[in-house]
Amino acid sequence: MEADTDTQREQLSLMKCMTGKIPLCIDLDGTLLRSDMLLESGLAFLRQYPLGVIKPFQWLHESKVKLKEELARATEIDVTVLPYDPAVLELIENARGEGREIVLATASHEILANRIAKHLQLFDKVLATNASRNLSAQSKCDLLVEHYGRGGFDYAGNSSDDICIWTAARRAYVVNPQAGVLIAARRKGNVEAVMDSGRAGIRVWFKALRIHQWLKNLLIFVPLLAAHQFDQSSLLLQGILAFVFFGLCASSVYIFNDLLDLEDDRHHSTKHARPFASGALSIKAGLLVFPALLVVAFTGAALFLPWKFVAALALYYFITLTYSLWLKQLMTIDVITLATLYTMRIIAGTAAFNLSPTFWLLAFSMFVFLSLALVKRYAELNAARSSGETEKTRGRGYFPSDLEMVASLGASSGYLSVMVLALYIHDQETTGMYTEPRLIWLACPLLLFWITRIWMLTHRGVMDDDPVVFAIRDRVSLMVGVLFGMVFWIAA
Repeated sequence: MEADTDTQREQLSLMKCMTGKIPLCIDLDGTLLRSDMLLESGLAFLRQYPLGVIKPFQWLHESKVKLKEELARATEIDVTVLPYDPAVLELIENARGEGREIVLATASHEILANRIAKHLQLFDKVLATNASRNLSAQSKCDLLVEHYGRGGFDYAGNSSDDICIWTAARRAYVVNPQAGVLIAARRKGNVEAVMDSGRAGIRVWFKALRIHQWLKNLLIFVPLLAAHQFDQSSLLLQGILAFVFFGLCASSVYIFNDLLDLEDDRHHSTKHARPFASGALSIKAGLLVFPALLVVAFTGAALFLPWKFVAALALYYFITLTYSLWLKQLMTIDVITLATLYTMRIIAGTAAFNLSPTFWLLAFSMFVFLSLALVKRYAELNAARSSGETEKTRGRGYFPSDLEMVASLGASSGYLSVMVLALYIHDQETTGMYTEPRLIWLACPLLLFWITRIWMLTHRGVMDDDPVVFAIRDRVSLMVGVLFGMVFWIAA
């Protein structure tokens, strides 16, 4: 009976080959999609239920099928913005034009696979993981052979799990192969085409690590400048180490934040091009790199810097983690948290240099960076209102109609930082540190000009969503910064 069935499959496969209507089977994760739906749904679950982080491990302990099913049921991933591979979509369109059957064959759960198939409207059949089977590697190979016979289908895949399937296929399409996979696939002698968009280069990783954002960590040196001890070489060395370790910790946070914000970033006008949202970097790579950076940062800090710096770094990481999982979605609390994170850099600097943070420095930092955090929110809301949106912005606690209030609060906060600076001039400790403390008054109109200009540019819609990065690239801002520094230098 089994021999008759095998004979029928071989005859069916032969007929399909002769008519040129042999089906094209497409893998999903890493092939059609520059992502992984199991990891996508896992991260979506973590963001939606941060206190339920233990649940996925309990489901995995029961079975991998259970894990996939529960994650698929618990999360609502917007499949319309997923990073589909254009080369694979073109391959499918060409096969459809030839009248061939197109099959989505994936180890992802059928709930997610069916959503994707319904959105793309390209597939005649969906074969996916369900309650009775985990459609991965040999299991997928057996099912495809059962449906189409050995050599009765073409298959596009990307991983080592697909090698056994390519062995049973007529033709193999290798898409963005993992390391060593292409060599193994070519040994089978049936590779029809290789579609490789190339490995992520150093520039992509620099973008993911946001190395340009490390300039914010120069705030670590502010306490050293304020204490007039910048000429101490030993303290400068400690500052450089603190700068590097804080940067590594911050980059770890940026990667983790991007992994949690995948869907929101894909809906954003500019953030959709970020490495993880666009699929330029794999989620798996991000999940490996972000804890590694964290370990290096804390190990280095513990070995070479005071314990107070390690404590400040730990507090910074805790606040950013809370922000990424929860606080960023809360109106007002989000911008206060951002201002606190900037101020934490100054606190970390005082810890690295064994100095005491001053009231004036911390108050000035909170007000000026609260103003800049509100600039960032204003830019996002202004862009949303310009595009005709009226609903609450994705992942935030604001409506486009909040624009005027955000501007009022932000400008007020900026001007309060000028008042703090003015009061600082009359402090007794200040008069003792400077030869001509009254000259510091010249810094007040400079700061007033800069804050007013930043808010005017934001109101006109020409501000980037990150005002600190904008200031670093803006010639006028750099000139004001130089003049601001010269005022304090001359006063000293």
